[in-house]
Amino acid sequence: MTSSPLNWPQQLDRFEQSLASLPAVRRSGSLTRATGLVLEASGLSLPLGASCRVERRAAPPAICEVVGFSGHRLFLMPLEETDGLAPGARVFASEQQDATQSKTLPLGPQLLGRILDSAGHPLDNQPLPANTDKGALSTRPLNPLQRAPIRHVLDTGIRAINGLLTVGRGQRMGLFAGSGVGKSVLLGMMARYTRADVIVVGLIGERGREVKDFIENILGAEGLRRSVVIAAPADVSPLLRLQGAAYATRIAEDFRDRGLHVLLIMDSLTRYAMAQREIALAIGEPPATKGYPPSVFARLPALVERAGNGDTDQGSVTAFYTVLTEGDDQQDPIADAARAILDGHIVLSRQLAEAGHYPAIDIEASISRVMYELVSGSQLHQARYCKQLLSVWQRNHDLVNVGAYVAGSDPLLDQAIAHQSALSAYLQQGIGEHCSYQSACEQLQQLFTSSEDVQ
Repeated sequence: MTSSPLNWPQQLDRFEQSLASLPAVRRSGSLTRATGLVLEASGLSLPLGASCRVERRAAPPAICEVVGFSGHRLFLMPLEETDGLAPGARVFASEQQDATQSKTLPLGPQLLGRILDSAGHPLDNQPLPANTDKGALSTRPLNPLQRAPIRHVLDTGIRAINGLLTVGRGQRMGLFAGSGVGKSVLLGMMARYTRADVIVVGLIGERGREVKDFIENILGAEGLRRSVVIAAPADVSPLLRLQGAAYATRIAEDFRDRGLHVLLIMDSLTRYAMAQREIALAIGEPPATKGYPPSVFARLPALVERAGNGDTDQGSVTAFYTVLTEGDDQQDPIADAARAILDGHIVLSRQLAEAGHYPAIDIEASISRVMYELVSGSQLHQARYCKQLLSVWQRNHDLVNVGAYVAGSDPLLDQAIAHQSALSAYLQQGIGEHCSYQSACEQLQQLFTSSEDVQ
């Protein structure tokens, strides 16, 4: 005879009994090895991402996070200085957080105007309100079929972007630049002039001096009032730099879920990738492309895809990620990977910056992949024509300057010469100057005084 199947309460009882028979999670152990950025511990049984404390001599315990394991050995990475660690030091699971649960950090409107670190602690010497909301750091990915399409223009206040590289609400854009070409100033102009309900700024892996400079001199008091700034400078643990980028994105997601339109500015995506490279190489992951392990290229889309539009009845997150191009190399592996996963890119030219042309946007090398869905046919035609004029002028301006070009030989070049000064003036903009989307379109139309100008 066959036994009858168990009903649901009996199955649940059996399942609970099997859980009770499992060995308990070991919450203490000892330090066995410390090499570079990684500590090894034995005697603990903790999942990836769990926090723990390592005893130090004549100092408070060091907070660490589990970043890997091999057999019964756990790989830990400290979040702070490790002076005073000794062989055999005791390691304890953190009591402030259940190792099986995601981290919870402050969220909500109470953060507006505040400057926080990666762990949600204020950096502006002011406590957070007692009623500040909290939420999990990690969230489930959005169903791509439930995302609202990009249908509305985002007014950035930058004439060259509004007119020639129009950005849509919910778009993810890359800002590709080397050092010293006006990247931070352009970001500050966007933060002050963009028509968004909330601005979230993630300063990841930058110099500590630049954090205060960006907040006081570039973002300004007006921009800070509607902003939340997350700062994880270069001197903090790579884990905190990764968490800072994730936390800034999580805050933007929270405002989006409240029905608000958010501008997320992250400076920079390259430093985020470098932090992941430090961690991956420290735990033994082999390098793949120019020293970057494969996990770096898996982390980038996981972070970027969290931005964008929500459901049709929700808000949006329009994101600008800066990408550092070392030696102005646009084929840098991180730059190449970012171009593939973003909805467009704005390239800043060192040649233009050295000529005093600000913002130093290289219109030829830049593109907005959704512009054709957002603007009128006439604006799209004018923008393409401007690109043609800039391109033919760039290729032939040496001939023109030395007098080797004969007028009438190339009608397009003749038009480029005629409009060069007006185009240059259109593309330049002072840091204190605001140009709305409507004004940018009108000025673009006025560049061409007759219909014969646009072929």
